[in-house]
Amino acid sequence: MATTTTAPAAGVALDLPGSAGRVTFAGALRSEFTKIRSVRSTYWTLLAMFVVVVGFGALASFGASRGPHGPYFDPTQQSLAGLYIGQLIIGVLGVLVISSEYSTGMIRTTLTTNPHRGMMVAAKGVVFAVVAFVTSMVTAFVAFFVGQAIMSSDHMGAGPGGPNVSTRSLSNSAVLGTTLSSPNVLRAVIGGALFLTACGILAFGLGLLLRHTAAGISATVALLFVVTILINFLPQSWQNHVDRWIPALAGGQLWMTKAQPPGSTPMFGPWTSFAVLCGYAAIAVAAAVILFRRRDA
Repeated sequence: MATTTTAPAAGVALDLPGSAGRVTFAGALRSEFTKIRSVRSTYWTLLAMFVVVVGFGALASFGASRGPHGPYFDPTQQSLAGLYIGQLIIGVLGVLVISSEYSTGMIRTTLTTNPHRGMMVAAKGVVFAVVAFVTSMVTAFVAFFVGQAIMSSDHMGAGPGGPNVSTRSLSNSAVLGTTLSSPNVLRAVIGGALFLTACGILAFGLGLLLRHTAAGISATVALLFVVTILINFLPQSWQNHVDRWIPALAGGQLWMTKAQPPGSTPMFGPWTSFAVLCGYAAIAVAAAVILFRRRDA
């Protein structure tokens, strides 16, 4: 038997499924937070950063407590020495946050559920920045306290005339000891967390720009680490003008508490130098977003 269908008359409403709802920024934030906390590499990378920053800071502090140091010795910077390696680790996570979606093809699903590309990038960047800053803050404070404990360990429990007192120990204890209430120390410790966060956002921008994990990590290492080494091969007169514009060197001024010794390369102030690093991150993210809007997934 043949069946026939009749078209609905004009003006008759069709019974269509309701809309799933408008995509909001709060919803995008929840989605991106679910993604970043459900990936095992996030926890391992953050744990590696914590161990490396605290471990290298402890090693540097131990060496400082056993060796000579002059009037420009910065105990805060010494305990935060692991940030030089930590910037690369947080950079790896910054690249993976976005490049992993391209390598797995999840970027198509993400853009299907949230076609607003600018909102998606903003939500992913905000979630990563918050996670990076909180973890970096804890890491910087732990590294500082561990480093200060190590640098003063030789002098604890040894009063005047005690069995372990030496002229060198008493001299060093007056110089090495520092607290968060000392000038610029709290700013330096918090600055260490801001430094790592800015490096991570810079890497995030490079990962979105290049859309490939290996390429993004290579670019991050080159910009934050390799360039810092290669700049030492330039004539000193050139270094005096170039060093202040190198991202890692500029950002590192924020976690220093003392002036550089005479003859060192003149640098901008701490916050101005940090603004230079943030400028690199802003340029990378802005360029990546512009291309992201124009390219296919």
